[in-house]
Amino acid sequence: MSIRAIAFDLDGTLSDTEPLHFVAFAEVMRPFGIEIPREEYFSRLIGLNDHDCFATLLHEHDADEARIADLIERKAIIYGAIIANRDVLYPGAGAFVRQCAERFPLILVTGTLHAEAETILQRANLRSLFVDIIAAEDTARGKPEPDGFLTALGRLGFILRPRPSIVAAECLAIEDTAAGVEAARRAGMRVLALRQTASEGDLRDADLIRATIGEIDLDDILRRLANAGHS
Repeated sequence: MSIRAIAFDLDGTLSDTEPLHFVAFAEVMRPFGIEIPREEYFSRLIGLNDHDCFATLLHEHDADEARIADLIERKAIIYGAIIANRDVLYPGAGAFVRQCAERFPLILVTGTLHAEAETILQRANLRSLFVDIIAAEDTARGKPEPDGFLTALGRLGFILRPRPSIVAAECLAIEDTAAGVEAARRAGMRVLALRQTASEGDLRDADLIRATIGEIDLDDILRRLANAGHS
């Protein structure tokens, strides 16, 4: 099947914001006497939404949903202040999004909060290129569950009607973590993974892997996916 739509992840894919999320998480947890080693965040927590990160961190500290909700709110304030006046896109990310938008409908599927995603895309003048944003608040379960990508398919079908609905195999997901690759795979999508935050071994289940978003040749990616589909 030919690709008819592209679903982008945000953190670690379009924006170099995973280190900023780490700083915000660490600052929120420090008053509770919980230190988050940077290596732990990037090996165990990256790719998860705020709820699942806090639930994982507090697993041995008897966390409940009310406490997690409070921590998410605190972290959102800290992270929002960090990104408010900062350009966070990877080199070449904006140009690549614009190239893709000339040929395909685009949708964002992210574990970050909706307001945070809006802030980043608006500052980069990219928001109008995405038909919609599927953020943390839009699904009950975050990546590696497929809920976000499945919701995106439904939203694409609704927004792009009366054109034929886009099926999962016609959507290319662009991700940077093992959790994101697994989520897109479980939704039935094709996956292009970027080694911007994870190793090639962690991303081995993707259809294609590239080093950075700035080096992607869109025509080459589409050609390789088409050839793989006919093999």
